[in-house]
Amino acid sequence: MKSKTLEILKKAMKNKTAVGAFNTSNMEVTQAIVMASNELKKPCIIQSTSSTVEYTFETIGDLVCSNIEKLGKDTKIGFHLDHGHRLHDIVKAIDLGMDSVMIDASRALLKDNIDITKKVVEYAHSRGVAVQAELGKVPYLGKEKLDINWEEIMTDPDEAKRLVDETGVDALAIGIGNAHGFFREKSEPDWARLEAINAKLPDTPLILHGASDWEGEKVKKAIKLGINAFNIDTDVRIAFCSAICKVSSDKHCEVTDPRKILEIAREDVKKVVKQKIEMFLGK
Repeated sequence: MKSKTLEILKKAMKNKTAVGAFNTSNMEVTQAIVMASNELKKPCIIQSTSSTVEYTFETIGDLVCSNIEKLGKDTKIGFHLDHGHRLHDIVKAIDLGMDSVMIDASRALLKDNIDITKKVVEYAHSRGVAVQAELGKVPYLGKEKLDINWEEIMTDPDEAKRLVDETGVDALAIGIGNAHGFFREKSEPDWARLEAINAKLPDTPLILHGASDWEGEKVKKAIKLGINAFNIDTDVRIAFCSAICKVSSDKHCEVTDPRKILEIAREDVKKVVKQKIEMFLGK
């Protein structure tokens, strides 16, 4: 296995720290993430979704790989597919240069989740690519009712062990009350559940999605109990879009060079990424 993403996760496990996995969808965000990691000389994971692959007409692979090569020389940066749902997504991601892929069958029955994850692991491992699976539902705003029953959707520790044992997957995304985007999270994460999952899977990196707003003692406790990576998308988008809105307001309407706006957005994203990387390392 030659996956840089898996090497980064395993090192975080060994050091009892965590890394940031940051989503990108364009050049400026990609540069901001890579530059932040390189300037700190600390590893991170940069990731894209299948919708981003389509949005960029499949150029995101070249974009990310070239930026890592040219702007990330002083650190290690992995390239990961976030939330692939079909084997087709996995094949495309690997063809585009991603060294780690996520197969998200978390909304399927456990047996079906295991079956598709097995196929993905077989395909990806033969190409030196790591695989992340997901078990337990991490809700999205607009896809779930706001009054969901958390006990029904969070990751079951015994099922987590079964999935990892039967598939040979490299990392596992779990649900302990976390949520994507602006969905209201569980009032308090299920720490006992996280501890139980980690106890059953001591050699498997655990990933927390929907973690943009996790800070302070909450982050420290999650890492202490076994989380090795936090997925950050919403905060990156907010930083980028807020900068664009501010710079392109009425008093800046004379700006005609998009680079002057996008450069500021890139710098604001870089600040957010640096802050997250250092927070996950306990700085």
